[in-house]
Amino acid sequence: MEFQNQTAIVTGAGSGMGRLTSERLAEEGANVVVVEVNPEAAETVVAGIRERGGTAIASVTDVRDYSQVQAAVALALDTYGSVELLINCAGGASARVWGRSEGFTDLDIEIIDWGIDVNFRAPIYFARAVLGHMIERRKGVIINMGSVEGVTGSGAAEYGASKAGLMGLTRSLALLGAPHGVRSCCVSPGPVLTRPAMANMKTRLGRAAEPAEIVDLILYLCSDKAAFITGQNYTIDGGRSIGGMG
Repeated sequence: MEFQNQTAIVTGAGSGMGRLTSERLAEEGANVVVVEVNPEAAETVVAGIRERGGTAIASVTDVRDYSQVQAAVALALDTYGSVELLINCAGGASARVWGRSEGFTDLDIEIIDWGIDVNFRAPIYFARAVLGHMIERRKGVIINMGSVEGVTGSGAAEYGASKAGLMGLTRSLALLGAPHGVRSCCVSPGPVLTRPAMANMKTRLGRAAEPAEIVDLILYLCSDKAAFITGQNYTIDGGRSIGGMG
């Protein structure tokens, strides 16, 4: 039980990578705080974890609102007494999430703002809310979910910029945390089969990743096996960022 007696806050935990990360952490003994804006999705994930013998609670949270972020962290501390792991999975390309087809120059500024807030501002908020506690206890790991498009750039400019910004956030958190035993890493996937359209994105290895392949890396970086790793971005993209994909 790799994470026995540790508490993990996972944002965007109602679906996709956040959900699988939550389930895997619970299987490895962690107390999981399922942070999700959709109440039904959050409760579904919590119920599934509990049915399999794990420990989890739901925190219905709009990650763009710092007061709600603070409340989610307070809930974790009040319930379990500590927070050792923060995994910032909430995010997505704003045009896709909102069902819009316009390019960046025609997209409503409110949609662009949503993308910046969820993909970049929210991880900053959660780091701000939890880092002091981790430093005080001299223990903690923060994982930010980047994207290959933070490395290569993206036609969804606000998305690529936000994901690139997470690499800088990761390095900054690593600098702040290192003297106190707190680590931070960024995981930047290429296409992942969390939705069918991802299968059409080209990679050098000729396929999209299985979600479990990404989560395996996240759990490794959270574990004591990675105790000497901090401040790094891990691109896990089947070679997509090498270039020359056409």
